[in-house]
Amino acid sequence: MEICEGQGWRLVVDPGRTPYTALIGGEGWASELTGAELLTLQEAAARLTAQHRAIADSLMAEESVEMEMELPIGDSPAGVPGSLWLGMSGDREGWSLQLVLTPEPGLRGFEGGWSATASAAFAAALERLRPAEQGGGDQDC
Repeated sequence: MEICEGQGWRLVVDPGRTPYTALIGGEGWASELTGAELLTLQEAAARLTAQHRAIADSLMAEESVEMEMELPIGDSPAGVPGSLWLGMSGDREGWSLQLVLTPEPGLRGFEGGWSATASAAFAAALERLRPAEQGGGDQDC
């Protein structure tokens, strides 16, 4: 089990727990994620942070930027996959993240977000995780 946390964020990964192998949280909220949901969140966060890094130097100090991404979650046995939407809002110096999980039929959904201070640390912790199907949880946050 890997527990990573800081001010305003939390990430716990336990590959031995099924179906919910991860727990994520922010200021006043937390939710469990399946392995497929965690992988989708990792992918979305990596893509958005890479996009921000690519444009940050070209932004003026007073300019703000908003980016978003919606990805399907794994293969749904019901044939109707859920999706994960991740939005990033900020400027050249920092950004906050907002998350909306729209589940496949019959499962739970949730919304959450992290402050600008917590978002960078949370995204960095996600980046350091190995994908769940590779054993995840054996690395430092």
